[in-house]
Amino acid sequence: MKKKIEKIGVILRPSTPELKNSFFEIKKIFASHGIETYIESISGGMIGVMGIDFDLLCQKADILVTLGGDGTLISAVRRSFHYNIPVLGVYAGNLGFLADVNLSELDSFAADLSKGRFRIDERSVLEATIIKGEATTTVVAFNDIVFSRPSISNMVHVETLVDGKPFNAYNGDGVVVSTPTGSTAYNLSAGGPVLFPLTNVFVLTPICPHSLTQRPVVLPGEFSIEMKTPRNRAVMIIDGQDMHELEQNESVHIKLAAKTAKLIHREEFNYFDVLKEKLNWGE
Repeated sequence: MKKKIEKIGVILRPSTPELKNSFFEIKKIFASHGIETYIESISGGMIGVMGIDFDLLCQKADILVTLGGDGTLISAVRRSFHYNIPVLGVYAGNLGFLADVNLSELDSFAADLSKGRFRIDERSVLEATIIKGEATTTVVAFNDIVFSRPSISNMVHVETLVDGKPFNAYNGDGVVVSTPTGSTAYNLSAGGPVLFPLTNVFVLTPICPHSLTQRPVVLPGEFSIEMKTPRNRAVMIIDGQDMHELEQNESVHIKLAAKTAKLIHREEFNYFDVLKEKLNWGE
């Protein structure tokens, strides 16, 4: 049985102070259903409201609610990942692949939340360990990890091992390592496949490869890969939000994380309806 929602933590799209009225509307809606609302300190500061530290927010709230778009939700998922807290995306603007509840629909959905009538989808997350000599850094990606060239004039060369065995060498503009959730983002633009978001796989998709024989490859979730830069430098971009520079002969180990990210949806949510609307399929 799902836990009854009694407290929510709200995160607003950054640099958007015009969301102030929307926040108070959200607070009023949830209060009418007996749900207490907190706001994250940075979001609160943006609209002149007292907020609480993000880590404390994750400990106090039953769920996080983001107001903005998919980027706002992705950032919240990554920051809260280790707290295992579900996230609901409310979109301010156009329907997203992830933020799929409109502010006008929130009152009826808040009633469902207060009664435990909602769905929690568990989405795979990439865990990457960056190795620089003796130092290691571990990061998580909800959508994708992109290996790209550091300058427009050079190709990037990335060697890939699967479970420790040589697999492929990518020469070109780069390569996208994508989760099923991220398959409709950069991966799709680079010619990769659309993956059903609840599958336990990930995909490697070359970006403008030097050889036309290079094609996307879908790998089972239990595999691990190593991406190496033996010839030149590369740039590693996490969910389009964080960047790490890789020097020559540095490597990154990537696998699906043991835990999943949890997204809240309406019980009647249908991924294929969103896909058809966003990609204009069937028109």
